Amino acid sequence: MKEGGKISSCAVKEVLDYLKPGVKTIELDRIAEKFILSQGGKPSFKTVHGYSYTTCININEGIVHGLPNNYKVKSGDIVSIDLGVYYKGFHTDISYTLEVETQKEKDFLDTGKKALKEAISKCVEGFALGDIGYAIQNIVESQKYTVSRELVGHGIGKELHESPYVPGYGKRGHGPKLKEGMVFAIEVIYQKGKPDLALDKDGWTLITKDRSLSALFEHTVIVGKNSPLVITDSLFT
Repeated sequence: MKEGGKISSCAVKEVLDYLKPGVKTIELDRIAEKFILSQGGKPSFKTVHGYSYTTCININEGIVHGLPNNYKVKSGDIVSIDLGVYYKGFHTDISYTLEVETQKEKDFLDTGKKALKEAISKCVEGFALGDIGYAIQNIVESQKYTVSRELVGHGIGKELHESPYVPGYGKRGHGPKLKEGMVFAIEVIYQKGKPDLALDKDGWTLITKDRSLSALFEHTVIVGKNSPLVITDSLFT
């Protein structure tokens, strides 16, 4: 999983290097797929029934499951790149959100990065699942943003999505206790407005119902005895 995680992380970096005004999101998807295949991996998302892309690319109010298409990225867009890699029998999952060229939403995006870093710090034996969610919720809501209530992180390993769910909200000390060796895809899924969602006309993309800006930051993390291990690298934290 460490090897696959490195491929995932580098694939996102490869895509971000090409993320600029005028590029089509389907072109970014092809870049990700080409890189993953070149490293001996396979796109995890193509193992999801009915899904035929390597990435989910979400723009502005798009929060998850965005279909790569002929949309041309514009300056000022908030773009989330979400992808997974299947390598030697195991999956890893990673997401990163970037504002194209401008810095108007720096505080908004920095909040997500900070929340992810704090959540990861709780991936140590002895903490509870609720500690992870509390860490995310506390930081996001302290800045007057909202965490998703319907979309969550998850366990990951031989399957892309495994138990347990890892919500971006919770109470300290509540839920199952974490044990060394558990692996989670920790996801910070949040928006500027209300957490209510709507399904876009493409039948896949979930958007914020009030059309507020959203963002997604995610790493695959192994619970450690004394400290967590981020296996999708720490290039973006």
